[in-house]
Amino acid sequence: MPAPSRVLDPSTQQALAERLRFYRELGLTDFYRRPAQAIQQMDVPGLASETQDPSSQPIYPQETEIPPRKPIAAPPAVAPAVTDSAAALRIIREQIGECTRCALHTGRNELVFGDGSPDARLLFVGEGPGADEDAQGLPFVGKAGQLLNNMIAAMGLKREEVYIANVVKCRPPQNRTPEPDEANTCAPFLFQQIDVIRPEVIVALGATAATYLLGQRQPLAGLRGRVHTWRGSKLIVTYHPAFLLRDPRQKKEAWADLQIAMRELGLQAPAKA
Repeated sequence: MPAPSRVLDPSTQQALAERLRFYRELGLTDFYRRPAQAIQQMDVPGLASETQDPSSQPIYPQETEIPPRKPIAAPPAVAPAVTDSAAALRIIREQIGECTRCALHTGRNELVFGDGSPDARLLFVGEGPGADEDAQGLPFVGKAGQLLNNMIAAMGLKREEVYIANVVKCRPPQNRTPEPDEANTCAPFLFQQIDVIRPEVIVALGATAATYLLGQRQPLAGLRGRVHTWRGSKLIVTYHPAFLLRDPRQKKEAWADLQIAMRELGLQAPAKA
């Protein structure tokens, strides 16, 4: 016997609808929420078109609210003792060691430091490792990574010409959004990596990267479409590839963001064969 439909009062319907739309716009897909079936059972007008097939979505633990996040200030710029970028990155990796600074290490298989050219003009920052990344110790190697590779190729570049890193270097349980203490603990190492590489352009992939890089918590709509300045680099905000896999309609918008980065780098898209 199917579970009875839960009819919410109008004010609650509106609040729920606005909250879900806000987080969709923000680009958050890996936040705690009720199972998709429970959302479908709620009679909320206007949300039917936004609810995806539950069979294709992971089931998250039931929580009463989204875990809070807050921005952190970037630490002072790091002046490495060596001028070789690759050597300086190795020093940072050695300083991290077999990190146990936050609780994320308890479920870690591999620490995911970063990947790419130490002299990259373009640097991508994501949220955190997923299952494939945790297994291989490299960022963006799963399905989202394949899409990111395609995005990089569309810009006329190769993956080995750019640098890719994340806000946190250990996989959060079930790919949830990093908690503030986790991100606050790990992000300074990311900032050190950026100080060493000194990219001309940084692309923040998704809301978490944008929040901890820019130090402000806003919907992506308020951060996209323009060039920010961050620690001597130009910073562009766009959607996370994992979000684009869930909502391919936004790929056109993401491409528009990447074209801003290309203009800053003086790049032109390769001619189609």
